[in-house]
Amino acid sequence: MGRGELVGESAAADAQCYDRLREFLDAHLPPTPCLALDLGRVEDNYRELCSSLPSATAHYAVKACPEPAVLATLAGAGAAFDIASPGELDLCLDLGIAADRIAYGNTIKKQSAIAYAYERGVRLFTFDCEVELHKLAVAAPGAQVVCRLLVDGSGAQWPLSRKFGCDRHEAAALLRQAATLGLDPAGLSFHVGSQQPHPGRWTAAIHVAASVFDSLHADGVHLHLLNLGGGFPARYIDAVAPLPVFGEEIEAAIADAFADDPPRIMCEPGRSIVADAGILRSEVVLVSRKRESRRWVYLDVGRFSGLAETEGEAIAYPIRTSRDGGPVAPVILAGPSCDSVDVLYEQRLYSLPLDLAPGDTLDFLAAGAYTTSYATAAFNGFSPPATYWLP
Repeated sequence: MGRGELVGESAAADAQCYDRLREFLDAHLPPTPCLALDLGRVEDNYRELCSSLPSATAHYAVKACPEPAVLATLAGAGAAFDIASPGELDLCLDLGIAADRIAYGNTIKKQSAIAYAYERGVRLFTFDCEVELHKLAVAAPGAQVVCRLLVDGSGAQWPLSRKFGCDRHEAAALLRQAATLGLDPAGLSFHVGSQQPHPGRWTAAIHVAASVFDSLHADGVHLHLLNLGGGFPARYIDAVAPLPVFGEEIEAAIADAFADDPPRIMCEPGRSIVADAGILRSEVVLVSRKRESRRWVYLDVGRFSGLAETEGEAIAYPIRTSRDGGPVAPVILAGPSCDSVDVLYEQRLYSLPLDLAPGDTLDFLAAGAYTTSYATAAFNGFSPPATYWLP
């Protein structure tokens, strides 16, 4: 594997976006590490998702990139939002986003956080267990509640199984109970894993959800909402199908599973909206050879300062350097911290220029999602990357 070639039908658009961002970084030379975002590309990605999934209302997952300029851009384009905390709620409300465009999708909430959101007008909450349901009944009386199903997320680069969700039988029982507690049992949600390359995972989950709808309908509980979650993949090194392929299969599955009475559909895109709208620029701090035949290239950004998704080498970012064009050789990439796990890529054979030296720049492409939002406040005293954006 080399530095990572852009693949897929949108390669030309990707390249144009990255060229624009790199020109900005080269011209302004902001301190590294830093994230540069193309807001026009963010909006284009949102509109592509809406056209690919016309039946769904898209609630942008704020956690993917909570940059206020990104939220404002999406709000202006008509997006709704998915939050996981009071802090994310405040971000949205401070930008003038109405509470009825916000869903509280985290299944793990303090009762005080539920009350805080409810007092500010949020009326749609997700849960996956009885204790959480009772907290909602107390702190958000009459609210719409959505039960999260545990579904098959195999194949995802960033799995979200085990920690969240319950099986179909428990979900049905919990939604029956919700009605007795004065809540509105609105429907179901699921998540097939982040960076999920298999459209069929949504198809299977939709049919599981439909079976719960049917069983509850027979009991007089009429669900009316299905949240498809996120997971739509971004373009990194490994090829993925274009978004319309996912949309076509998902829309067909909804039509098949629900026949002539489909529920209201939601989805929670994050990565697919912002990933390929961003570049994370870093500086080479050190190049050395140890016992291995490969060079070690140490950067001023690492696992704790923006590249958490390199854990297990799950997300493989395309990489460009200021020395591109000459001979290359394999390297091990690592971050700057005094922690031995701060190694980014060792199993994936990235090849970088032989003349790469301290002070050179290295750009992680498609880095708009889950970079700055994952960075620690100051592990080892390293500050999180600053964010810059282009309209």
